[in-house]
Amino acid sequence: MEEKFHPDVIIVGNGLAGLTAAMEITNIGKKVLLLDQETEQNIGGQAFWSFGGLFLVNSPQQRRLGIKDSYELALQDWKGTAGFDRKEDYWPRKWAEAYLKFAAYEKYSYISKLGIKLMFMVGWAERGDGSATGHGNSVPRFHVSWGTGTGVVKPFVDKAYEAQEKGLLQMKFRHRVTKLIMENDKIKGVKGEILENDDKERGAATNRNILSTFEYRAAHTIVASGGIGANHELVRKNWPERLGKAPENMICGVPAYVDGKMIGITENSGAHIINPDRMWHYTEGIQNWNPIWPKHGIRILPGPSSLWFDAKGNRFPAPFLPGFDTLGTLKHIQNTGFSYSWFILTQKIIKKEFALSGSEQNPDITNKDYALFLKRIFGKKAPGPVEAFKDHGKDFIVSDDLRDLVKRMNELSGDHLLNYEKIKEQIEARDRELDHKFSKDTQVNYIRNTRNYIGDQLGRVAAPHKILDPKNGPLIAVRLNILTRKTLGGIKTNLNGQVLREDDTVIEGLYAAGEAAGFGGGGMHGYRALEGTFLGGCLFSGMKAGQYIAGLKKEYDS
Repeated sequence: MEEKFHPDVIIVGNGLAGLTAAMEITNIGKKVLLLDQETEQNIGGQAFWSFGGLFLVNSPQQRRLGIKDSYELALQDWKGTAGFDRKEDYWPRKWAEAYLKFAAYEKYSYISKLGIKLMFMVGWAERGDGSATGHGNSVPRFHVSWGTGTGVVKPFVDKAYEAQEKGLLQMKFRHRVTKLIMENDKIKGVKGEILENDDKERGAATNRNILSTFEYRAAHTIVASGGIGANHELVRKNWPERLGKAPENMICGVPAYVDGKMIGITENSGAHIINPDRMWHYTEGIQNWNPIWPKHGIRILPGPSSLWFDAKGNRFPAPFLPGFDTLGTLKHIQNTGFSYSWFILTQKIIKKEFALSGSEQNPDITNKDYALFLKRIFGKKAPGPVEAFKDHGKDFIVSDDLRDLVKRMNELSGDHLLNYEKIKEQIEARDRELDHKFSKDTQVNYIRNTRNYIGDQLGRVAAPHKILDPKNGPLIAVRLNILTRKTLGGIKTNLNGQVLREDDTVIEGLYAAGEAAGFGGGGMHGYRALEGTFLGGCLFSGMKAGQYIAGLKKEYDS
């Protein structure tokens, strides 16, 4: 660090939470040193790779689509989803309530001033467990940024470079923090290792060759280093019994740098880590045929029409339907003794209902290409990346004949557990339910109901049709893997982002934001998430920590 640059704040992690905090602090003229173990190509962190979904309540987009939403309804949904039931949930509850007020009254204005634009259609993620007071979104709240995750990250990256030009911010890449400096019970800075530079593309695993060490000091240090999703050893260590046995085989939805090590380093300085067993992993993961990072997996964002079968060929019961209850379905899968499952669907369904999570999998939205986006809605084929997975993906099987499809499914799994007659009988039974305008099949009824929402009818849910009718084909089977993604627990903080000890006393000079803090308080989502709340959680917790430090008098910093 140059001799003249004396930072007021050190931020560990240049993802969305760290960049938001840096923006808030430099906006009032305080100086920030931003450290990250990765290369400059990776600025923006994991958020860059996201679909760009943002949870908002009573937004202009919702109102234009006739969606009646409110803070009270969102709070009802959040409480039923989170299931807060622990003594440690005091601060997570406070954070959840504060975040919902932000999502209902401030968030739209906050992101709009930064130039983040939202698409006109609002998605309906995590549709729930079928009860009004239980898990799930009562109404659509999933707002996709025009530009996906890249569109969310860009304003904050631009602000960082602007602050750098003004001499208010310095970024040190390939700087891996290994220790927090504590003196007189206060955090005074950080120590760590400088890693050799690497020219690999964004997201690819970089080297860990150590060149030298460093030590930097400041009055405030913010830990915004992300979660544990790429550290499968830590995932398995923290895996809760309530979700069944930890999967032997998992694919990875995040780059290798999401290793969770900084959470342990913060704990070594006295921070209270709470709810480490709460995590958010997806059940609809597919192996990337064109991987960027190790074990690279992509999540299918499914509409509700695909038929879902376990490894033995049993159709999933409600509410374990596509897009309804992520963790309930995860437990259901793990209880079968196998960590994979199957979708069986038609070309009509894949065209209308399959989206792939990730900025790189949605070139129309990421690149703000209106013509390509209209082709997604009205074209004869699924979006290009989906068709590419259908053609090249290891987990995809396409056939005009169900017997051949089941045969190849058995060959792909190697377990040979599927019986053609059993699969055929279940699909035929479902298809017969379409001979009437009424049905006892929950999935069929829900498909009909959800198409009352114009957003689903236009771009998300295929018209009900018979799976085995050849005119709807070809038939498609997709093997689904468990995909690691989010850490819901983490470093306990108060509403200023200050890190707390087990007895709730503040560790002076230390803050946490983003996924490392369970997106606020050590787990504001509780046991489950409503989706679109991860990027928003990074924004909100980074903003809160940044604004608190920005508001402190300089005398405090000396």
